[in-house]
Amino acid sequence: MRLTRIMAIGLASLLLLGCASASKMNAVQLGMTKDQVRAALGTPLLVDIFHADRWDYVYMLDRRGQPRQQRHLSVFFEEGRLARLGGDVVAAPADGKEVQ
Repeated sequence: MRLTRIMAIGLASLLLLGCASASKMNAVQLGMTKDQVRAALGTPLLVDIFHADRWDYVYMLDRRGQPRQQRHLSVFFEEGRLARLGGDVVAAPADGKEVQ
């Protein structure tokens, strides 16, 4: 029983690492370096050798009683600085209320 609980906690921790959540999005600002973005969002899921200035993050959102959702975030750099963001992940509003 205890081993199962430890394994479940470990698996949940691994799943949370590197996910691009709305709260992490608030830490990202245009003009940040690649190292700063990596520190804020974690290591990207995909860095394309043909498009080195684009990083892609993908994560799954599971909520009890609702179908699993997949989220995607693309991060674009110009001259080593964050130029724009794309995808279906949005930052949480400044007032802290969840976006529906």
